[in-house]
Amino acid sequence: MNTRAGYERQNLTGEFAYSSFVPSSLPPNPSVVLDAEGVELLVAAHRQLALLEGLAARIPNMELFVSMYVRKEALLSSQIEGTQATLEDVLDPLVDVNVNRDVADVVNYIRATEFALRRRRELPLCSRLIREMHGVLMEGVRGQEKYPGEFRRTQNWIGGAGSTLKNARYIPPNVEDMNAAMSALETYMNAEDTLDPLIRTALVHYQFETIHPFLDGNGRIGRLLITLFLMEQNLLSTPALYISYFLKQNRIEYYDRMTEVRRTGNYEQWILFFLRAVAVSAADAVAAIDCLHALHEKNVGVLTDGTNKKQRTTLTKLFSYLEAHPMIEVKKTAEALGTSYNAVSRAVAVLIEKGILEQQAQVGKTRIYSYAEYLEILRGDT
Repeated sequence: MNTRAGYERQNLTGEFAYSSFVPSSLPPNPSVVLDAEGVELLVAAHRQLALLEGLAARIPNMELFVSMYVRKEALLSSQIEGTQATLEDVLDPLVDVNVNRDVADVVNYIRATEFALRRRRELPLCSRLIREMHGVLMEGVRGQEKYPGEFRRTQNWIGGAGSTLKNARYIPPNVEDMNAAMSALETYMNAEDTLDPLIRTALVHYQFETIHPFLDGNGRIGRLLITLFLMEQNLLSTPALYISYFLKQNRIEYYDRMTEVRRTGNYEQWILFFLRAVAVSAADAVAAIDCLHALHEKNVGVLTDGTNKKQRTTLTKLFSYLEAHPMIEVKKTAEALGTSYNAVSRAVAVLIEKGILEQQAQVGKTRIYSYAEYLEILRGDT
């Protein structure tokens, strides 16, 4: 198999012989050419991203929404890999003590995202940053024996449970080719290119997944790269896009489209799928932010109605905290707000009375309360 996207290399001999894929460097040669549908999708994706950016600049509490979006994208991206966790699991105020293996995966993805957003101020998008992100993603969770923070030193392959090199669905580049391909990808991510930045983002994600430089966690790091590259290209100023919802909904097509590039060299059909994913995901994000903002405005009005000035101060502090932590328990919340337990307890009672908070559960003596309407909007796609 020798296509525009790469070729098969024969490795070892005799009964140990196998072939691995060697990806061609980006950009594709001959260059990407979009048909009329592709151009239309490209325009639509840019339009939706511009709308999302406009909202981000206009809404005063956008940072709070973004912190929730990071959690949502982490959850959805992990669910693609088969992680069994819910939004409530991830937002549980007792997550430190209730954490299980699946929730730990999502929590680490959140940490890796937050780490990458900070670190990109000091480093360009490069192999070093990617390895550091991977180190955070795999810290203390399953797969941690698979060289967290390091590119693989052995051959890996993709296939069902129990598959081997003999019957694998896909065998990424051998270690030597993988290191060369990652070096070329790093160069491409930081080079000038005449291709549209959204097309480049599609190519970067495909290429990373094809190289598969880690023994575990490639899918999650590859999807995190989408957000980081869009920010690097100044198409996003915040990680408010949760593209993993579309990719999860269309999981089989997602994998099949990347396989098709390797099989035939047809990058264009993958780019069309990716542009659709961006357009739909950005439109979803815009709709959700509109709903969250409307809910915020409505409840700010409810809070100021019929409360005295002293009580209103605590209620406002608690309400702001809720928009970043929509599931709470009183003790932890009082500590976070630097307010007495009793004051928070009284404020919680007022918010229940006003229909903003609901008691969700009781764990031992600890009562968990949730900002149910807010959670309902966020839960939409999970």
